[in-house]
Amino acid sequence: MEASNWTTLHPSTFILLGIPGLEVAHIWISIPFCSVYILSLLGNSLLLAVIKTEPSLHEPMYLFLCMLALADLVVSTTTLPKTLCIFWFTDNVIHTNACLAQIFLIHSVTCMESGFMLAMAFDRYVAICNPLRHSAILTNRAVAKIGLVIVMRGAIFLGPHPFLLKRLPYCRTHVISHTYCEFMALVKLACEDTTVMSAYSLAVSVFTGGLDFILIVLSYILILRAVFRLPTKEARHKSLSTCSAHVITMLVFYTPATFTYFSHRFGHMAPHVHILIANIYLLFPPMMNPIIYGVRTPGIRQRALHILGIKID
Repeated sequence: MEASNWTTLHPSTFILLGIPGLEVAHIWISIPFCSVYILSLLGNSLLLAVIKTEPSLHEPMYLFLCMLALADLVVSTTTLPKTLCIFWFTDNVIHTNACLAQIFLIHSVTCMESGFMLAMAFDRYVAICNPLRHSAILTNRAVAKIGLVIVMRGAIFLGPHPFLLKRLPYCRTHVISHTYCEFMALVKLACEDTTVMSAYSLAVSVFTGGLDFILIVLSYILILRAVFRLPTKEARHKSLSTCSAHVITMLVFYTPATFTYFSHRFGHMAPHVHILIANIYLLFPPMMNPIIYGVRTPGIRQRALHILGIKID
């Protein structure tokens, strides 16, 4: 009897519903989802190839961009294949361990993405505010150490999530109304007080994403102050243009992330709207980042066209 009780309260599988209320449209919804995923894979893979094969791009900014591209590939691949299986084959079952792995990867890697955004902002700050010491401060060794710290931060802070969720009893239902496993979605299914766990998750989100965003804003305040002290309009324009791609990338990442986070915890909206926004948050930035840097960075654009065999006169 005790073993049966344990099995009931700690299921070996969960059921992912996809997008409740839009089941009949799953096939149609899968078309843009699949298209965005393919573009993300191709775009980020091409970006990595471009930076690897172009020596002039072996600079801190682009090394951090490589780390961001790898993180984008992990995030989109963690969720999309299973989501497409739900849409195409009604394969709704996911093993508990796979579900917890999804949660860990989604949250830890998005935390890493936020850290890479901060590292890129720091690079722009040093390049503009202290250009003579840029190469001395951000050596390849320093870049590697910063990247390692960001990865370790995400893994350590978000590592407890799957272990905390695994020990929870789920006596309400084993059905998750989502296209992928999400921390708060599982917390809401538990039949045990999860106040401390939710508070820990909130604290981690504020400490990592919130602090990163504040430091990025502070760095750009200092950058703008330094830029407007430059003597000529051309110098100011040139300095600001080196930041434009990063600013757009940052807005693409933080805008849906902030909206998704607060709507899940404090907002009240139709479930299918929330799920669609949550998917956009995970899919849209990985697709857009290579496009943004390809358009805004001549070195990346020209090398990408060369790899693709496209000649521009």
